[in-house]
Amino acid sequence: MANGLLKGKHGIIFGALDENSIAWKTALKIKEEGGSFTLTNAPIAMRMGKINELASLCHAEVIPADATSEQDLTNLFAKSMEVMGGKLDFVLHSIGMSPNIRKGKSYGDMNYDWYLKTLDISALSFHKVLQTSEKLDALNEWASVVALSYIAAQRAYPDYTDMAQAKAMLESVARSYGQRYGTAKKVRVNTISQSPTRTTAGAGISGFDVFFDFAQMMSPLGNATAEDCANYITVMFSDFTRMVTMQNLMHDGGFSSSGITQQMVDRLSK
Repeated sequence: MANGLLKGKHGIIFGALDENSIAWKTALKIKEEGGSFTLTNAPIAMRMGKINELASLCHAEVIPADATSEQDLTNLFAKSMEVMGGKLDFVLHSIGMSPNIRKGKSYGDMNYDWYLKTLDISALSFHKVLQTSEKLDALNEWASVVALSYIAAQRAYPDYTDMAQAKAMLESVARSYGQRYGTAKKVRVNTISQSPTRTTAGAGISGFDVFFDFAQMMSPLGNATAEDCANYITVMFSDFTRMVTMQNLMHDGGFSSSGITQQMVDRLSK
């Protein structure tokens, strides 16, 4: 049942690809809670996904933008403010892509041009989003900006390769820009470290099913679903979390704090 948590709030949602994506489910939840927004993705991702279908469901306008392009981001924020009739209250950065992972490169055989592309798309784009919004004075005081991360920013995972460094950079940007933006405009900046989730992006990582099953056994509450994450993001965009900023928030069913669980003991004892 909706509670009107985001009634009258306006924002931008990056990265909704299809009905499996966290950004897609977040858009539906925000709409349910009274918020309105523009949707955006890179033109190539828009051709691959179903963003126009989501826009129809949410009565939202789609504004194509490459998040690595300062020009595209400037256009996106300017048009979003025009569509929304003023400054914005929330931004979701749900963007991540590694050419090295997509092309099956091992961590000891990185293509460094692709590596830089991974960092640009998956982490530096977050700084560009924040810098562009600040320069345009696009966010209201107490606005909330959230980016999606993963625990590979702190721990080593095989086959996650250069995305691990991208997530570490993403979390660092949230701290550094959160301090700056909080001081200047009371804008909150956080990352959410989500459980492995069955999205189109997640499924592209080799061994994902093993990651997923291991985390399920190691998490007292089980893996957090995309729907669970959408609910958490919605709370982070609400006024109930006005004093939370510069944090990497673990949303993983307890995985990050578990040494071992009885389920894992039972499994390994067999």
